[in-house]
Amino acid sequence: MNDTNLHHTHAQAEAAANLLRTTTAVRERARQLVTRARHGESAWFVVDEGFLESAARQVVDATKRRYPKMHIPVHSRWRHFEAGGVDRKAELDRLLHDLPRPQRGHAMIDLAFVSVLLDGGAGPDWKYVEPATGKTFTRSEGLAVASFHAFTAGLFSSDKGHPLCADAQGLRGLVTDHLASAFQVGESNPLVGIEERAILLRRLGEAMTEQPEVFGEDGRPSGMFDMIISPLGPDAPPTAEVMAHDILSEILMTLSGIWLSGNSIGNVPLGDCWRHSAVRGEGLSDGWVPFHKLSQWLTYSLLEPFEWSGVKVHGLDALTALPEYRNGGFLIDSGLLRLRDESAALHTWQPGDEIIVEWRALTVALMDEVAHSVRQQLHTTEAHLPLARVLEGGTWAAGRELAQRLRDGLPPLRVASDGTVF
Repeated sequence: MNDTNLHHTHAQAEAAANLLRTTTAVRERARQLVTRARHGESAWFVVDEGFLESAARQVVDATKRRYPKMHIPVHSRWRHFEAGGVDRKAELDRLLHDLPRPQRGHAMIDLAFVSVLLDGGAGPDWKYVEPATGKTFTRSEGLAVASFHAFTAGLFSSDKGHPLCADAQGLRGLVTDHLASAFQVGESNPLVGIEERAILLRRLGEAMTEQPEVFGEDGRPSGMFDMIISPLGPDAPPTAEVMAHDILSEILMTLSGIWLSGNSIGNVPLGDCWRHSAVRGEGLSDGWVPFHKLSQWLTYSLLEPFEWSGVKVHGLDALTALPEYRNGGFLIDSGLLRLRDESAALHTWQPGDEIIVEWRALTVALMDEVAHSVRQQLHTTEAHLPLARVLEGGTWAAGRELAQRLRDGLPPLRVASDGTVF
């Protein structure tokens, strides 16, 4: 193949990847699969419309129980930093109080980045005991609390005199055993994918080193904040504004290559994007279903640090529901989604298996419908209760409650995880 053809093929691959890096594509392809399932054409799932209202009612009940005054924050990693009723944000504020606001905001953005990237499924056997409180945490809350203390201890910084940051050199040199120690991992306390999590952070360090125009000369995740709000600079005025999808787009453009899945079109990495034989799309994007779950979770978790730094974030509903096992499990456990063959629950599946790709796609599409029904039952609007708050109110909590009642917290479908997808 000559250089002209190579260039043309690469340009086509880039165009397909750019299309797949939008939540418009996430939703459109998810809706293809939910329409197909409603027509009885799915080999794996049946959508039972009769359970939509009752599913939404369970979300409403969970929301009223958790937020009786209906002051619902956005779904975010910062909620997990409040685990056990401890205000760790206030603790971080105390540690940062001598710094000017831009530097405080940078530290919070760095923390959100590393904590979210460490937030794949922990497995059922891991726990974290917080030394200061003696409280025990598991799953997402445990990962959040452990990562919070690892961050404040300077694990992700190359400058031990300035521990409250993450930088490229510190992440590239991250030793798996040091991460394991910070997360209290041992033979009797195994954490799924500890090596893969460390590799992911090292790859983040490499990616930031290669893109100083985005992450700055020191290669900090928070460099993205300065780049996005440029030319305003780090001292953002009160009028600074950004769209949520612009944050996500920057994450996907600069960091799609860090993911361990290896999914790509040609040599263009796609990240959390998987094949499904029934999905149609333009050009080389045909057959691909994008999700970008952790990248969207990261975007949700950056909304507050951006606003604390003086930037107003708009367009929250451009983001989708997170296609992971709590939201997806809620759909099955509430009856809205039913396995066509119940024996599928007995198998352990891979993230790229068609049943899992379809489960995640149906989660994205049906959660939009559940959110609409939740708003109707609460007599409110999308403007007052965006998806980011429906999720927090919430779908995730209802999914956890149902899973705990039915299967000791385990999801209805087993997925082999390396700690970097689910």
